[in-house]
Order: sequence, then structure tokens, then C-alpha cells
Amino acid sequence: MLACCLPTLSMFAQSELAKKIEQAYTRFAADEQMQYASISLTVLDAQTGEVLFIKNEMQGLAPASTLKTITSATALYLLGPNFTYKTSLGYTGSISKEGILTGDIILLGGGDPSLGSWRYNQGTSAVLTQWLNAIKQAGIKQIQGKVVGCDSLYGAQITPDGWIWQDMGNYYGAGATSLSWHENQLDVYIKPGAKVGDLVSLTKIEPTYPYLQFINEIKTGPAGSGDKVYAYAAPYSTVVYLRGTYGIDWTKPISPAIPDPAFEAAYRLADTLRTAGIVPSEAPTTWRRMQEHQPSTLPSYQVIHTINSPKLTDLVFWFNRKSINLYGENLLKALALNAGKPAVTQAGAEVVKNFWKNKLDIDPYSLNISDGSGLSPANRVSTLSMAKILQSLKKESWFASYYESLPTYNGMKMKSGSIADVLAYAGYQRSASGKELVFAFMINNYHGNTPLAKKKMYALLDQLK
Repeated sequence: MLACCLPTLSMFAQSELAKKIEQAYTRFAADEQMQYASISLTVLDAQTGEVLFIKNEMQGLAPASTLKTITSATALYLLGPNFTYKTSLGYTGSISKEGILTGDIILLGGGDPSLGSWRYNQGTSAVLTQWLNAIKQAGIKQIQGKVVGCDSLYGAQITPDGWIWQDMGNYYGAGATSLSWHENQLDVYIKPGAKVGDLVSLTKIEPTYPYLQFINEIKTGPAGSGDKVYAYAAPYSTVVYLRGTYGIDWTKPISPAIPDPAFEAAYRLADTLRTAGIVPSEAPTTWRRMQEHQPSTLPSYQVIHTINSPKLTDLVFWFNRKSINLYGENLLKALALNAGKPAVTQAGAEVVKNFWKNKLDIDPYSLNISDGSGLSPANRVSTLSMAKILQSLKKESWFASYYESLPTYNGMKMKSGSIADVLAYAGYQRSASGKELVFAFMINNYHGNTPLAKKKMYALLDQLK
């Protein structure tokens, strides 16, 4: 692959733009913060795909959240821009003339990561109201049974192999279950102690979670230190440990992950029904929990309501714009299902790699991916492959919405990525001469101040303007 690129590079090596980038790259690589770093940069002509600048372009580096550019593009190709997830509400058993349901209310998850999200017009209150109305319209006035959340479509492993313990209990490490709720996160409000080192107070958890135990080990941090709190909770756990420091002048809530989103959805619907006077005779549960006691197949059920997610282009907007890891993991599993494979992370990763091998002849080894969001430190992607993928999108009918999904940093339309000692940017830029460019820029194992390292990356990327 390198051999086919080098002649193209020589054609542009003497251009003023290439010289500017080369000089800036040399300064950047010589910087003290990059002494032990691995650095890779690829810049292509966005119209033709011709190489303007490459350095270490074949090296596989951790891409962090810039991997989302590849996941979202693959989903748009294979699932289609109008793809939607479906969540079904139904019941088992029968309804008597008096309106007594002898059976269970079933919430059947179809993989929608946005169910109950505040980002759309279908927040938790709106969804619960729809479900309540559908149950009433079905003639159900009393339930001799329970509300069951069914998240079996994606299996029981909801976090990819390789995710770290420090991430998994927090909103950005929320598990990818087929029945999500409120983006699988909750809010904890905190009051700092009177002085640095004091234990903080948990003033409010919204909404309340009587089935969860929160163990507070958070200490008050110095002014200006901000939020350095981490939640530690395994998937399906009922105990959440809160550890770290919370700045004495900080005021924002923290957002742990909901350990069991399917149960949370069932719990909220059961609570809504009780408030409306339609009281289930049994406590809410999940199909997974029921299988632990008596394995069986899901009984036949009557669907009474279906919620369609926003279309894929709308999901991709928030996925890239706000870097929602949950969306990426659910998309990867949806890609696996779409290909007739089990809805597991590894199968979805293989679908992504095979697609780009067939479409652009990209070596699958240059897309060594372990998840769909980039949160795993095990991911390794080359900047050349990422840039080639981004360049290929411009001719697609959905490119405008894809381009709009990318955030703006440093006055440039690009996705950022950041995990421990990793920074990355990938996107599009028009140069002063009017040339449209596409680029991917990654550094691994830098040291020192992260905002300063970002500033130095911006200075290099400024040469593309």
C-alpha cells in the first residue's frame, strides 16, 4: 500500500502546502512532550484522494473516539440513513372482559440506544406516557403479573472485552444492551465538604434508585481541580462505588452508568402503572433474571405499541457531535445482526473490517478494532486507512448530514479522540488556496499537560487552513 502512495506524494512534495505541513510536523515531532510518543499524520486531497502529506501513515495507533468516524460511516452504508431501531410493548396471557390481564407486560428491546434520551422528543416521560396510554387502550385495568424488560437480543455481555474498570461504571462506559434507557446514565448531585480532604455529600440522585446502593468515598478536591470522580459498578450490579475528588468550587452533577438498563426501564414502567392505579401483582424484573431460575423460551406475546428510534442520520449526529460511546457499541451489534451474525462486538468489528476491505481494499490489519466507539485502549488504526475512508464518503448522498455531525474544534470540522495518553483528530478542511483536504492525526504516549498537547496539535493542523 505504501508503494502506491509514495509516487503520488512526490508529485506534491514541493507544493507550498506540503512544505508548510512538513515544517510544522518536524517542529511538533521534536517537541519535548513528544519525546517518547508515536505520531502519525495523513493529509489527502478530499476530491481526488491524492496524498499531500504522510508520516508514519501505516503505523497502527489507538484512535480513541476518532474511531467513531469509521463506525458511523459503515453504519450509514450498510444500514442506510433512514434505518431505525424498534422497541416493542406487549403482553403475554389474556385480558378478561373486566380488564384483568393474567400475564406479563413485556418490554422488548430492539437495540435502540436513544430510548428515553433527552436529546430527542421522546424523553423518559414521553415514552412512559406512550406505554401507559397503549396499555389503557388495550383495555388493561389490572395486572396479575409483572413488567418484564427483555434485553436478550444483544446477549448478556454488554461491555466489550478490553474496557477498563475505571470506565465501565461511568456514563461514557455504559453497557450496550438491547433495551437501553435514558442513554443508560443517571445523575448524582454533590455538595463539597467545608475543606479540602473532607468527604462530600450526595445531595440528590435523580431520579431515585431504591434498588441501588451508592457508597460514597469522594473527597473534596482543591479549587480548580474540577470533577475527578469515577463510579465503579459491574454490569447488572446493585452496588455503585463513587471514588475520587470533587473540586470545592465545582457545582455540576456526575453521571454514573445504570448497571441494568433493562431492569430500570421495567421498573419505571411498573412505577408509572402503579401511579395510574394499574398495579402489577408482582415486582418488575428482566427476562435475563427469570432465565437464571428457570430457563425457557420467551412466551408468545401480543404487541400493542412500537416506538421507532430517530433515523440513523439523527443518531449519527449526536454520536459524533457528543461522542456517545453507547451509540457506537449498539451500532456495531446492529451491523452484526444485519449481516446475519450474532449481535456481539467481535462480529460487528469483523463486519466493519470486511466492508472496507471489499469497498476500498483497505487491509483489515490496519483496522484492528475492539469496539465501535474507540473507548478500548486495545484499538489500533492507521491514519492512512482512516483518511481514505473519510475521503471516500464525499460522493455519498448522506455526506452532508455526516459532515454536519462532526464537531468544530480549532475552527475545523473534525472528530476528536482522547483516552489516557492518546489524542487524535480526523476530519475535513479547506485550505487558503481553496483545496479541500481530509486528514487523520494521532499521537500515542505523549506526556505532560493534555491541553498544551492539544494546542500544539492545533498549531500543526493550522497549516491546513
